[in-house]
Amino acid sequence: MKTVLWQGVAFHSLEYFNIQENNDHYVVVSKIIGSYQKKIYSVAYQLMINKQWEVEKFLIDSEVNMTQNTLTGKKTTTNWEINHFDNPDFKGFQYIDISLTPFTNTLPINNLQLKIGDSQEIDIIYIDLINNDITPVRQRYTRTDLHEYLYENIVSDFTARIQVDENGLVLNYPGLFKKIAGN
Repeated sequence: MKTVLWQGVAFHSLEYFNIQENNDHYVVVSKIIGSYQKKIYSVAYQLMINKQWEVEKFLIDSEVNMTQNTLTGKKTTTNWEINHFDNPDFKGFQYIDISLTPFTNTLPINNLQLKIGDSQEIDIIYIDLINNDITPVRQRYTRTDLHEYLYENIVSDFTARIQVDENGLVLNYPGLFKKIAGN
């Protein structure tokens, strides 16, 4: 079991994150509160992750300026069911990226097992909770050092050098997130 507290720098947030390991899965339970561009929000999310760091199921309850939303996802053999509907836009996708947490960067970091200097492009389901939007996005991860990765959003040209701990959990995501406590 590991508990982490992340501060969202740009999103003016605080996240209480917990990951537990059982026999064949990791279970994540997390809560986030914050405010961004005059939007006050709270998020509670749960992830079921296999030992290869692939999300198998997720549940995200969010509230932005008193508007509540629930989002569910379940990976099938070739596709994703989003809110109980098969979504062909995400066929073959392995990763999700939840906008208000640095944790979802851990998924490809731990799954890809890149060697220093190696990089890989991936397709992800980007979940923008502030704007209630879900889109396919192409990203690239390059391992630049033992505990550092260059993250690139191929579509927007956004890049960041992310520092992680020995478990792949984000320590510092410049301008966006930083770990402020954890065990």
